[in-house]
Amino acid sequence: MQSAELFAGCGGLALGMSHAGFKHRYMAEFDHDAVATVLHNKNKGVEHVRDWPMGLQDVREINWKALSALDLVSGGPPCQPFGIGGKKRGQDDHRDMWPEAIRAIREAKPRLFLFENVRNIAGPRFRSYLDWIVAHLERPALVRRPDESHDEHRARLLASRARRDYEVVWQLVNAADFGAAQIRHRVLIFGVRQDLGVVPVPMKPTHSRDRLLWDQYVTGEYWARHGLKRRREAILRQDQVRVEQLAREGREPDGTAWVTVRDALRGLGEPNGGRNHVMQPGARVYPGHTGSPLDLPAKALKAGDHGVPGGENMMVRDDGTVRYFTTREAARLVGLPDDYEFPRSWTESMRQLGNAVPAPLGAAAGKWLRTQAEAAGGALAPRRRVA
Repeated sequence: MQSAELFAGCGGLALGMSHAGFKHRYMAEFDHDAVATVLHNKNKGVEHVRDWPMGLQDVREINWKALSALDLVSGGPPCQPFGIGGKKRGQDDHRDMWPEAIRAIREAKPRLFLFENVRNIAGPRFRSYLDWIVAHLERPALVRRPDESHDEHRARLLASRARRDYEVVWQLVNAADFGAAQIRHRVLIFGVRQDLGVVPVPMKPTHSRDRLLWDQYVTGEYWARHGLKRRREAILRQDQVRVEQLAREGREPDGTAWVTVRDALRGLGEPNGGRNHVMQPGARVYPGHTGSPLDLPAKALKAGDHGVPGGENMMVRDDGTVRYFTTREAARLVGLPDDYEFPRSWTESMRQLGNAVPAPLGAAAGKWLRTQAEAAGGALAPRRRVA
């Protein structure tokens, strides 16, 4: 299945989509350092990455009409205009690339699309803009007029009697619920072209905190797997209450346990100076920045505009001390393989990793979208072009 990826970054979402069975025909990223990272790994022959057509490209310059007959367009438009930090200028920020994402859908007319962004875009400040994005993705050909506000355009889109070009659904997800070793909340927007006859439904989580608590504090299987004695001293009060409830009910939770930091870093050992696994000094605890415990998924890695931000990017070791994650450890938390290297500095590499979509979340979303489309009687084959 042929796909295109825009705003590709260092490749987290792209790798997930590759695992889901999509073959990238085109990839675009504007950041020179992120492109250098991908090309470094392409030249190394890293699986999937070696086949990526990655290029340094401003999405505003892409002729999407030349890339018709795509099965999928995916990507994560820059989240800085909508993030919790920064000036929160949203659609008034020059970095807002949602109009370009919509243009890609309008011109390429892919069968499917998948976009992601920070959860703050679904909050009160930007919810009306998210509603505009969804309404415009449903009818991408109905473009905004030069003198029209987003709210006026959204009202016109919703009032239109023209048939929608795409069925669109969005949902708020936690990457840990889909196998990532990070508690990272994101908004996913899925689209299926009307001629496929599919109305997408929200993804169902495959991993859970309940199952992790069961494995840790009911059966003890988690500790046995890591060769450790059972531990109860670090359990949170609310988790203790939940464990007692699960034990009383004797009901084993469905699905798979959340992947913890300890799980993700198993076998890696302490920093040894090789393959991006280098100790970084200066980690410290301060209010609001306390690091990630080993026996839960990591807190969301943060990018930071001016270096690596405090406690979000450090671990709390068994003895209670803290240290920064190495680049190699952070790459594991994103779901990148150990042969995926970062040729830039630790600070720059951590910025790229902090911006990356966890590959397991991308793979889960890609497989879910593909399965839904194929469930409509093999809708992805044979190919049908849109005039």
